[in-house]
Amino acid sequence: MRIALVGCGAIGSEVLQRLPQLSGLQGLRVDWVLARQPRPDVVDWLAQHVPGAQLLQALPEDARPDLLVECAGHSAIATHVLPALRRGIPCLVVSVGALAAPGLVEELADAARQGGTRVQLLPGAIGAIDALAAAREGGLAQVTYTGTKPAAAWKGTPAETVCDLAALTAPFCFFQGSAREAAQQYPRNANVAATVALAGLGLDDTEVRLVADPQCSENRHQIAAQGAFGRLSLELAGQPLAANPKTSALTVFSVLRALRNAVAPLAI
Repeated sequence: MRIALVGCGAIGSEVLQRLPQLSGLQGLRVDWVLARQPRPDVVDWLAQHVPGAQLLQALPEDARPDLLVECAGHSAIATHVLPALRRGIPCLVVSVGALAAPGLVEELADAARQGGTRVQLLPGAIGAIDALAAAREGGLAQVTYTGTKPAAAWKGTPAETVCDLAALTAPFCFFQGSAREAAQQYPRNANVAATVALAGLGLDDTEVRLVADPQCSENRHQIAAQGAFGRLSLELAGQPLAANPKTSALTVFSVLRALRNAVAPLAI
């Protein structure tokens, strides 16, 4: 299986570094790495860790990867994922928060149909997505997602206009609204909210609370759901990625799991 990986930042480079260490992934090869600015240091890093991979700004027209994996950020959906789907290349998407943009979910689905392929949205930093999606099939009435991060992790976001992050002494909920609003206002922190919403009640009917906690050292995620299926409650405390404290390490492992399932004779 020949892979095109979009992004060589914190998530992409960690995926590339860990791939050779995983057992059971024989036959999987990264042949293309797509980056907006192929800097010399990235070229040197790839030569050391992924020898033979081409570092490019876009996938060549004659390239036919078996799978394209997006690990780059919201803009990569339009730049790389949609064109790949139209060419019939299946895609894995990490930046699910981008789908809060009006019409983009439908555009992705249309592109996949046009190319006769499919796009898979990865759960990333959150769990219980399989149970939530199953509950939707059998009756889902209410879903609330609460995302809590260290106060410093919200710097550079609109949270700074709501409260003084540096002066907080207790957890503070600075946002409460729909998953679509959360993803649009906090795009670097809302992939989980969008994933929960798309698995469940949708972007406009999923309630989201975002919290800054000065005592917190982890990224905490909570899902509360109820309906005809019963009740679901999940609390997950994820360690941040060392290279980027705004990203959960579990996001990297979610990509690796998806790649393992793509080539394994038995997938779960």
